[in-house]
Amino acid sequence: MGTGGRSGLRPGRGNAEGVTAGKGKTDEAPVTSTTAASASCQYRCIECNQEAKELYRDYNHGVLKITICKSCQKPVDKYIEYDPVIILINAILCKAQAYRHILFNTKINMHGKLCVFCLLCEAYLRWWQLQDSSRSIDPDDFIRYAKEWDFYRMFVIASLEQTAYFIGIFTFLWIERPIKVKEKLNFTLLLKALLLSSYGKLLLIPAVIWEHDYTPLCLRLIKVFVLTSNFQAIRVTLNINRKLTFLAILSGLLVESTMVYFFQRMEWAVGSDCAIYKSQDF
Repeated sequence: MGTGGRSGLRPGRGNAEGVTAGKGKTDEAPVTSTTAASASCQYRCIECNQEAKELYRDYNHGVLKITICKSCQKPVDKYIEYDPVIILINAILCKAQAYRHILFNTKINMHGKLCVFCLLCEAYLRWWQLQDSSRSIDPDDFIRYAKEWDFYRMFVIASLEQTAYFIGIFTFLWIERPIKVKEKLNFTLLLKALLLSSYGKLLLIPAVIWEHDYTPLCLRLIKVFVLTSNFQAIRVTLNINRKLTFLAILSGLLVESTMVYFFQRMEWAVGSDCAIYKSQDF
């Protein structure tokens, strides 16, 4: 069980207070290596968000001891011994501890692939809505390359709207940084957090495949879940209050709505979220 939760972590070795098994003496050699390793890789306590040099210590004969946070006197990261399924469930429940474990204490480099896959899911939803709302008996409407072009168009539109959403969030946080946020913003980590927390869009495909009378409600709930996950990711990554995080989400939605309005004026957006919900209700 510990193996799954410990994937992607850099193990620590020994400390000034550690005792070598069978010797009863302080092991000083690992202290230097641990300090050098921790200088290039900082972890975070999942309880109080304080920086930590290591997550656990690896003694001889495979004896492991979780590091205790000096600030809150709790384990730095209890999730290193949890099964990945348990971690995923806690992330779905939007627990801040699970988000800190995933964002700070693991090395997950799948955010790019996850982003593309989520955009494909959203593009498929919009393309499906376009085909469902424009049925015709004209054989020309069923030409394969025409439908394929519509799907690519939906993918581009979904990508631009998501980019506008992120730009709105980043712009608001950049403006408010001198007032609210004391530390330097790490936009790379924030972008990674937003991409990973958008995994709820994967639920769009099952909602479309198993279509029923409650599909519009399911789509709204998925949208709310994604926004809630983004809210928690921003709050955990930047360690800011809920009010500032809420305003950042609103700013992102405002810029995204502006982009949707622009596409509607240009008669490009036939599958935006608002249009989908309205047509589904109709």
